[in-house]
Amino acid sequence: MSGPSEGGSLDGVRVLDLATLFAGPLAATMLGDFGAEVVKVEHPTQPDPSRGHGPSKEGIGLWWKLLGRNKRTITLDLSKRGGRATLLRLAAEADVIIENFRPGTLEKWDLGWEELSAANPRLVLARVTAFGQFGPYAHRPGFGTLAEAMSGFAAITGEPDAPPTLPPFGLADSIAGLATAYAVLTALRARDRTGEGQVIDMAIIEPILTVLGPQPIWYDQLGHVQPRTGNRSANNAPRNTYRTADGSWVAVSTSAQSIAERVMRLVGRPDVIDEPWFATGADRARHADVLDGAVGAWIAERTRDEVLAAFEKAEAAIAPVQDVRDVMSDPQYQALDTVTSVDDPELGPLRMQNVLFRLSATPGAIHWAGRPHGADTDAVLGELGLTTTEIQELRAEGVL
Repeated sequence: MSGPSEGGSLDGVRVLDLATLFAGPLAATMLGDFGAEVVKVEHPTQPDPSRGHGPSKEGIGLWWKLLGRNKRTITLDLSKRGGRATLLRLAAEADVIIENFRPGTLEKWDLGWEELSAANPRLVLARVTAFGQFGPYAHRPGFGTLAEAMSGFAAITGEPDAPPTLPPFGLADSIAGLATAYAVLTALRARDRTGEGQVIDMAIIEPILTVLGPQPIWYDQLGHVQPRTGNRSANNAPRNTYRTADGSWVAVSTSAQSIAERVMRLVGRPDVIDEPWFATGADRARHADVLDGAVGAWIAERTRDEVLAAFEKAEAAIAPVQDVRDVMSDPQYQALDTVTSVDDPELGPLRMQNVLFRLSATPGAIHWAGRPHGADTDAVLGELGLTTTEIQELRAEGVL
């Protein structure tokens, strides 16, 4: 199996994905979606645990089919002498390595930055860990859940009188994956100018803090600590989820003053628009009980379709609260091909999220879903120049 077809934005970029689970591998997936040649390197007997996460079909993990797409898969025990030597040969021809071992692990195997950059001075090494490469927590084990707790996300999520709420999916890991892909592209652009690679230190606890917004500056300048407000916002109202007459739910947002006015006219309460407190989002938020009461009562008397149609006619912002069944049939997602079909030799046609964005001249593409463990080992190492005998010897040593 060859790499993605030529013409992608990252055509010619070679990536070694040494990471496991989500943040690092997701970054590699995103690079592969836009043309990078990605080789997934897994331990011979301990494959990436994401292969076993979540539901499976015929013993094959479906999450892996998504996370492993556009990647060739090989096995390599980096702790063995033959594995170290082989990785250095791979690194010599690579542009990027993504890893998420605990700090010091690669160094223990004599595969740290000193050795890798000696093999390839143009190499970019992305090191993705929970807490970063230094500091008092650097050597602790960690996962995205800890970042969601530490960053302040859980503290502001949930109802005011309920416990802090963690997301039911890999939020911090996913944000870190996006940030890592961005960091890799930034480092590659710098290499274009300097001719030299560098190390990326990505701590999963940091990107999620960035997307949480201005909380640190609020606290620094005002001593303000954002409370849990449930579905309400301290910045505007009405902003909530509301139940329709047929038992569905819709979400309404009024971040713009004009939208707030349209909503209140629509629900039969134009009188509140003339109240002095209605003039700003923050003041409206302090009167959320009044606004939610009016909006909620109006919506409760109508079906979801009636509510959506009325809001659309009024040019007010609304969306249905959808589960995955609704997402798969949503006409806007269908128009964008957001969930696309991929042919897989193991499971047949699979529907999964498409590439992250659309480029007019060099679009991304999904060429294949996640491959079986080690499926491309012989082919990749053969292309590297190893003979059949050398590959057999490595396999006999337990390296592959």
